[in-house]
Amino acid sequence: MLDIKFVRENPELVKENIKKKFQDEKLPLVDEVIKYDAEARKCQQEADDLRAKKNSVSKQIGALMAQGKKEEAEQVKAEVSQYSDRLKELEELQPKLNEEITKRMMVIPNIIDPSVPIGPDDTHNVENQRYGEPVVPAFEVPYHTDIMESFGGVDMDAAGRVAGNGFYYLVGDIARLHSAVLSYARDFMINRGFTYVIPPYMIRSKVVDGVMSFAEMDAMMYKIEGEDLYLIGTSEHSMIGRFIDQILPADTLPLTLTSYSPCFRKEKGSHGLEERGVYRIHQFEKQEMIVVCEPEESMNWYEKLWQNTVDFFRSMDIPVRTLECCSGDLADLKVKSCDVEAWSPRQKKYFEVGSCSNLGDAQARRLKIRIKGKDGKIHLAHTLNNTCVAPPRMLIAFLENHLQADGSVTIPEVLQPYMGGAKVLTPKWNSIEGKKK
Repeated sequence: MLDIKFVRENPELVKENIKKKFQDEKLPLVDEVIKYDAEARKCQQEADDLRAKKNSVSKQIGALMAQGKKEEAEQVKAEVSQYSDRLKELEELQPKLNEEITKRMMVIPNIIDPSVPIGPDDTHNVENQRYGEPVVPAFEVPYHTDIMESFGGVDMDAAGRVAGNGFYYLVGDIARLHSAVLSYARDFMINRGFTYVIPPYMIRSKVVDGVMSFAEMDAMMYKIEGEDLYLIGTSEHSMIGRFIDQILPADTLPLTLTSYSPCFRKEKGSHGLEERGVYRIHQFEKQEMIVVCEPEESMNWYEKLWQNTVDFFRSMDIPVRTLECCSGDLADLKVKSCDVEAWSPRQKKYFEVGSCSNLGDAQARRLKIRIKGKDGKIHLAHTLNNTCVAPPRMLIAFLENHLQADGSVTIPEVLQPYMGGAKVLTPKWNSIEGKKK
């Protein structure tokens, strides 16, 4: 959410930013905010003036009564009563005006960074750089659930009977691989100086309002019926929410945190073949990165965060690339964002395995996360988040890139300690030939 003073002083800049995000339907909101803001400030000024007059005149009443001037005192009382009546009207009007302002400010998008490419949707995202050589093997790579099934490692049918579409059972070596990747990610981030945290998996509505846009909330969040609680779609939600209404001493920053959590998402809409299986699901687990820092440091941390994800995937010999998100693909609170995409030998293209975002002071403004500087002055923090790894989607990239012609899967050296020293996983039947062993 933007600073109301910024909108008031820079309406055309805010409108231009809306146009860059291809949200022209929101353009009228800027003028409406300015109108309601003017009314609210006028209302506040009149109320302050009336309170001052009321206090001043009220003092006269006692003096007049002491002088025996009861008639004059009664006239002053009548004047005070009029002030009180008008003041009551203004005090009832002020929160209504502020509510109208907030309602509109919550959907006006954040100002994007000048470096963000301009485009209406994700087809206009821009590749930044590739890391590692993408390889297409001589044999045909099966669909990821077929690979998992060759190890007896996934049961989508049973999950469908138990919970419906979008859920899964992971079994045996595949389940262990899933846990191994998360354990390695935890230690990888700790070794990079991040503090490990396990957060709450549910948050209150005021935190939801603070960490994401209304459009995101509607598309993602599961509400707990009868309670003011939502299941988190990512641990970023509860991790940033941890600092709601807090004033952080400057000498404690930056806060660099890495969190594990299950994640729950509605994932509305229909999806194609390549987004079935365990690609787009309602429940998954993730290792996340969170940074709370001084405003002038946020862009440096943005660069460090996505590089962490690249380094993590490359340490497991998975080719990746970074993709700069264009203006129309940015969620409203984001200043700048990029995706990390892994190579899929089966699809012969890259697909998203992580997302890094700088949200500027948008979340901090909504949640009142402030910093007390060494000079004693208070200012808003900046917040960032990034995916380290999110299995089981990440397993798609892992299995495809480490699959051998005989159906076995190699385990990279960094992951072997988490797999009991195993260097290769041997399937129960060859997923490539589709035959029982």
